[in-house]
Amino acid sequence: MTYAPSYQPSKSPILKLWKSLGGNSFGRWLVSKIVCFNAPYFSSIKPRFTQIKPGLVEVTLKKRRAVQNHIKTVHAIAMCNAAELAGGVCLDVSLNGNFRWIPVGMTVQYLKMAKTDLRAVCKVDDFHWDSAQDVVMPVSVFDTNGEEVFHADITMRISPKKK
Repeated sequence: MTYAPSYQPSKSPILKLWKSLGGNSFGRWLVSKIVCFNAPYFSSIKPRFTQIKPGLVEVTLKKRRAVQNHIKTVHAIAMCNAAELAGGVCLDVSLNGNFRWIPVGMTVQYLKMAKTDLRAVCKVDDFHWDSAQDVVMPVSVFDTNGEEVFHADITMRISPKKK
C-alpha cells in the first residue's frame, strides 16, 4: 500500500502490545489490564479485548452485578464506557502516526434491554485520515444473541501531534 509522504502508519503502543501478546487468552487478558491501567476508569466494566487491528476493535464485558441497574440489565453508562473504549482504541490503532485524538462528543441509542454479556464493536472501513478533522467512530453493542442493543456515534477530534 502506498501512502502520501506525510503518512506514517500507526505507532500505537496498544497495537504493538496486541501483535505480541494478543494471540492467546492470557495475552488478551493482559492487554486489557494494561489498557485499563493507563485509563483506569474503564476498569469498572472489566473489559476484555477480543480483536484489535486498524479499522476494527471488539471488546466484551460480562453482565455482572457491578454493571447492572435496578432492573438487572446492563447499565447505560457501562455500555457507554464499552463504546468509548472500543471507539478510542480503534482510532488509536488506525490513526496516522503524525496525529493525536480526543473524544469531543457521543450520541447514543438504547435499542433493547441488555440482558446478557455484551460485545462492543467499532468497525471503520476508511481510516486513512491525513488532516486535522473531526471523525465519527461508530460502535455497536451486541448481546449474546447477536442483536444490537446499543449504538454510539463518538465524535473524535484529530489534530497534529505537537513536536
